Amino acid sequence: NANTWTVQTAHEAQGVADGDDRITDFIMLDANFDQAKQVADIEDLIAQDPDVLIVMPVTGTSADAGIEAAVAAGIPVIVHTGRTETQAFTVEIQGGAENFGRVMGDFLVDQLGGTGNIWVLRGLPSHPEDINRYAGLVQSLEGTDITITQEEHGNWVYDEGKRVCETFYLNDPNVDGIWSSGADMTRACVDVLKQFGADIPPLTGEGNNGYFGQWIEEGFPSISAEYSPAQAAAGVRAAVALLEGQELNKHYIYEPAGWDVAKAGEYYRDDLTANVWWPTELPEETLQELYGQ
Repeated sequence: NANTWTVQTAHEAQGVADGDDRITDFIMLDANFDQAKQVADIEDLIAQDPDVLIVMPVTGTSADAGIEAAVAAGIPVIVHTGRTETQAFTVEIQGGAENFGRVMGDFLVDQLGGTGNIWVLRGLPSHPEDINRYAGLVQSLEGTDITITQEEHGNWVYDEGKRVCETFYLNDPNVDGIWSSGADMTRACVDVLKQFGADIPPLTGEGNNGYFGQWIEEGFPSISAEYSPAQAAAGVRAAVALLEGQELNKHYIYEPAGWDVAKAGEYYRDDLTANVWWPTELPEETLQELYGQ
């Protein structure tokens, strides 16, 4: 049985841990995207001699020293939702960030016929998911006549995304497509364009309930890249498997196709808030408790 585990992510992981009687102690720390805090958190946890450590890296290097120190001390390490430069971890579970960006980029290339001007809203600066999603976009644009005319980090949040899109529009409203690295920023851009009375060009999103509702209602051309928060739960299951002596691969990466509006409609729930991310493993009772309205 485990003595001390740490997870730095969403409700799915907490739900798995709380419901597993093989977990006798479960510690969850949140670095809040602060690299220095993540370094300190991992050092503190290693000092407690846990049975396994689960880490979501804040940047491509923020967890490297801690991962190497943990493994050297005989502590297996699960990494998910963010790549590292070190390969010392025991298992990694990734959502295919390049694929995420490429699914979006390929959609825009197809919609624009390989030519036109696009805006780009990126996530958190230096975060590995932002870097790798953007790399996927760059791959899609190679050999096309599509130009990125405006680009800025919106930090994956609605308010920043709205500020960025307002700035873009006031700088130059002429845009043929929008590549957004996160659905909260997509929602913000749609609201900004509606505020200015502008047409909504093809733009990209992901599995967010608020964005799905907007997409279904407004009918704009879009695609949803899949990036399940259940990677956190998969990390906990991988930790349990390791502690039970099961053999696992070192790398698990999923690269799903994008969703169209019909598939979005299968998931959209008007009885839940905009803050649900699909697909989820949360049971109905928990969904209602956390997101019911």
